[in-house]
Amino acid sequence: QVQLVESGGGLVHPGGSLRLSCAASGTILSFVGFYTMGWYRQAPGKQRELVASITGGGSTEYADSAKGRFAISGDNAKRTMYLQMNSLKPEDTGVYYCNHRRNAVDSWGKGTLVTVSS
Repeated sequence: QVQLVESGGGLVHPGGSLRLSCAASGTILSFVGFYTMGWYRQAPGKQRELVASITGGGSTEYADSAKGRFAISGDNAKRTMYLQMNSLKPEDTGVYYCNHRRNAVDSWGKGTLVTVSS
């Protein structure tokens, strides 16, 4: 099992930036072979949706809404994943969850709230 702890959320004005972090811990086996980690967002009254993901090998994918504004990265040595969010919009508001997936097994953090408002 993997434990995930998010941090870095907060209140930011439209056009501002935030950097989210996800610290991961668990068995070494959870971080070998093929696995992905990702950031999901759940806006009020909406379903959780994928924002960005990264594989253990460094391949990335982004939701259309995140392309050109967000950047996902990872530090394998620190087992930490980041999401740099720039040019934030009110529609980016939501709880951001960190996810680890390996062999169809999902682990989730408790989330960090991002509020984009003037």
